[in-house]
Amino acid sequence: MRAFSCLPLPCDGAGGAARGSAPPGAQTGGDPPPGSEARSLQSPSFAVVVAIDFGTTSSGYAFSFCSDPEAIHMMRKWEGGDPGVANQKTPTSLLLTPEGSFHSFGYTARDYYHDLDPEEARDWLYFEKFKMKIHSTSDLTMKTELEAVNGKKMPALEVFAHALRFFKQHAVQELKEQCPALPERDAVRWVITVPAIWKQPAKQFMREAAYKAGLVSPESPEQLLIALEPEAASIYCRKLRLHQLVELSRRAPPNGLGPRHDIDSSFRQAQPRAGGSPLRPPTPLPPPCLGRAVPWGRGLCLTHGPPPTHTGGPYGAVGVDLAFERLLCHIFGEDFIATFKAKRPAAWVDLTIAFEARKRAAAPSRASPLNVSLPFSFIDFYRKHRGQNVETALKKSNVNFVKWSSQGMLRMSPEAMSELFQPTITQIINHIDALLKKPEVQGIKFLFLVGGFAESPMLQHAVQAAFGAACRVIVPQDVGLTILKGAVLFGLDPTIVRVRRSPLTYGVGVLNKFVEGKHPREKLLVKEGKTWCTDIFEKFVSVDQSVALGEVVQRSYCPARPGQRKTIINIYCSAADDVVYITDPGVRKCGTVSLELPQLGDAAAAAPGSPRARREIRAAMQFGDTEIKVTAVDMSTSKTVRATIDFLSN
Repeated sequence: MRAFSCLPLPCDGAGGAARGSAPPGAQTGGDPPPGSEARSLQSPSFAVVVAIDFGTTSSGYAFSFCSDPEAIHMMRKWEGGDPGVANQKTPTSLLLTPEGSFHSFGYTARDYYHDLDPEEARDWLYFEKFKMKIHSTSDLTMKTELEAVNGKKMPALEVFAHALRFFKQHAVQELKEQCPALPERDAVRWVITVPAIWKQPAKQFMREAAYKAGLVSPESPEQLLIALEPEAASIYCRKLRLHQLVELSRRAPPNGLGPRHDIDSSFRQAQPRAGGSPLRPPTPLPPPCLGRAVPWGRGLCLTHGPPPTHTGGPYGAVGVDLAFERLLCHIFGEDFIATFKAKRPAAWVDLTIAFEARKRAAAPSRASPLNVSLPFSFIDFYRKHRGQNVETALKKSNVNFVKWSSQGMLRMSPEAMSELFQPTITQIINHIDALLKKPEVQGIKFLFLVGGFAESPMLQHAVQAAFGAACRVIVPQDVGLTILKGAVLFGLDPTIVRVRRSPLTYGVGVLNKFVEGKHPREKLLVKEGKTWCTDIFEKFVSVDQSVALGEVVQRSYCPARPGQRKTIINIYCSAADDVVYITDPGVRKCGTVSLELPQLGDAAAAAPGSPRARREIRAAMQFGDTEIKVTAVDMSTSKTVRATIDFLSN
């Protein structure tokens, strides 16, 4: 693992404590914690920032030269495309040869796979909409596998690396054409977007995939930033002007907002008070945002309030796709759909493409049916598999509002399409409603719909109907590109988000002096005549705690024995704040830290009272960035201690 995202914690006596408790001699939870301090932030200089928005449905990149940060350049338009899709992204579709080597990505991959002979296609590995598998996998590791459309499996790290390498090659080629003098190495700062709800293992996984793809070297981790999607969207929205926005309500803009004002100026007018004083951060804070988990629904940015609260769930357009698949299973049988996907994977992709185009055309005001073409191979395969035609199956299913067209199409009424959208939209509405009821987001004036799903008239209408009376519901122009452009701005100035909230409570297990009547007897440990309470949870940061960027929490620890070269410490986390023991319900081991301790010289070892006898390792931990970071120093030599963290091996 890499030294970039690392968290040195109390050392154990055996190079790996059972259940994570620190030994006697380490700093214990009973000692008063040293105060936090702010550390100055220094960013290396780069010539250009390239942001990759790795989406579930579609992906793309954009860049900006540091010499002209106001100009954000979108990637070239791709060959191919779908009706009704106007932005400059490409499908997150990866095609590998039967041998597992890279063939193509995006429209090229999708179209080539579609044109393959059905029997030949069964040997090719085609991946689509695979991003959120990383979030939904509870035991994510470096060896986690992804399943291609044909059922064959491939290491997920390789799949993601192939995709990122594709974007790197295209971006570097375009940069060289625009700036031939651009240095080959260290000239680009890369930014990769991830959903706000992704936990540390998924973020580390994306960083490892970027290393494998060759975006940056593991020895230069600062050259890669992980950006949270809703944060990126909020950064971009702050720069928009009135003519770049569409307000879903028809009422006149309040507060005299005119065409010469940017949205940020209106934010300041609408800014609430916290603790009786106006919020005045060193630089304007992006608004609190609802993070999203899947495409089309990247986020709903709620402005304006305290430090960003990133919440969310799998509430995007993929939910509509799954509802359509459930409809097909109801009509034709779950076993048949599973068999068809396995035997005719390319034709299944063709069917999903046809539905995608119709999905984008759905609107609350639409009165005419939407026709979804069924591939001929689907119709023929069903007749051979079931001994009847698809029209008969549709009649027997008694599905309302879906008819059969003699042109080989499922004719879906507006009511039928609305039913497919309803579960996902209901989840989104309920989530926003719950968030708006929280005291820390009272006084919201603006609600921005951003990301791909925000393009949907179905979602726009539902959100406006539910919340239009309470705040202004706004959709930016090029709404599907807000995250990508915001990620570029984040790469140009990573300090633009000054405060974040910790998504979990983090800490380690330590020993405290045993107090009779306070500590349970089963936690008692007697060592060298002293009584200790094991498994005490020493907290570093609490869930929902506001943590400033650059703020560090310092701890000093001592190795348990002379000559100790390495130690492994368990990190624990919890969604609760009132954690007492690492064995409490809801507390889980979420990672491990490895400290490599440099050896002192023989003279130092032999000297009476030498530092080796009582060696202090000082760790400075940062929780205010998009990834957990740490530095560690051996106080006896003032040299850095190599510390690495691993969230992927649990």
